[in-house]
Amino acid sequence: MIVIKNLKKSYGGHLVIQVPDLVLTEGIHWFKGANGSGKTTFFRTLAGMLPFEGEITLGGMDIRRDHTTYRLSINYGEAEPDYPEFLTANDLIQFVATAKRAKAVQVDQLIDTLGIEPFLYQPTGTYSSGMLKKTSLALAFLGNPKVIILDEPLITIDDSTVLKVYELVRDYHAQGVSFLLSSHQDFMFEKLPIQTVFRVKNHSIQPESISTHRP
Repeated sequence: MIVIKNLKKSYGGHLVIQVPDLVLTEGIHWFKGANGSGKTTFFRTLAGMLPFEGEITLGGMDIRRDHTTYRLSINYGEAEPDYPEFLTANDLIQFVATAKRAKAVQVDQLIDTLGIEPFLYQPTGTYSSGMLKKTSLALAFLGNPKVIILDEPLITIDDSTVLKVYELVRDYHAQGVSFLLSSHQDFMFEKLPIQTVFRVKNHSIQPESISTHRP
């Protein structure tokens, strides 16, 4: 699915993440790591949001050469979203829906599932962290992606919304969508068929035994 070769990302000469060779097959993958370990930088790089050294392909699409089709095929939900305060959730959702070529029925379903309707037309500057997170999650599921990246998808949302996120991941995965997830808290393995677990540490990514994470 995703093939990464000689990936290197630095800021001001400071190495953040380096991945010599990694192949992510179809499925659900969990990336663990402390704050500052490079998880978010890695995710944002895969999403096509940051310049980097090396090569990344998704289903044969090169992140640089096939930029448009690549970006249509991969979605990213931020850990701590920050939007212009004058925009509403509806503004953001409609803009991304157009960019991702999402159907109106999908837009309505995500708004309903994530409980966005009560604040849909309020400016995001008035939102709680939970409202911002729900908006970010809705944006991440729009369109027809092959891969959805969710950075800390369970933080700042209530328990009922957490269950809705699990349902969305399961439903989209059943339709062939793969997921890259990060979380400081353990995912419920009975809720998600997680395929592999990776540890992001010391600027690198290493696989971990999935059995150590099961209850």
